[in-house]
Amino acid sequence: MELDAASYLRFIAALAFVVGLMLALLWALRRFGPAGMVTRAGAKRRLGVVETAALDGRRRLVLIRRDDTEHLLLVGGGNDMLIESRVAPAAQEDKA
Repeated sequence: MELDAASYLRFIAALAFVVGLMLALLWALRRFGPAGMVTRAGAKRRLGVVETAALDGRRRLVLIRRDDTEHLLLVGGGNDMLIESRVAPAAQEDKA
């Protein structure tokens, strides 16, 4: 089965179309994905992950911040648990 120039051109156009769709989907997920839907337009984000540390293959410590309060969680393994609540945020050092 031989392909002529029109078949090659149609193949390249279809490939470019599919790659374009994939890039558009990636852009939409980043723009309107879960992180984008949670906050209202112009609102300050109230929840965020400050730091994570892996303990072993399944468990990790996660420090999260809600408003101006931090919470230390142990996640993974059989059950997740709150290690410490209402941790005062570390004072940020001035970098002069």
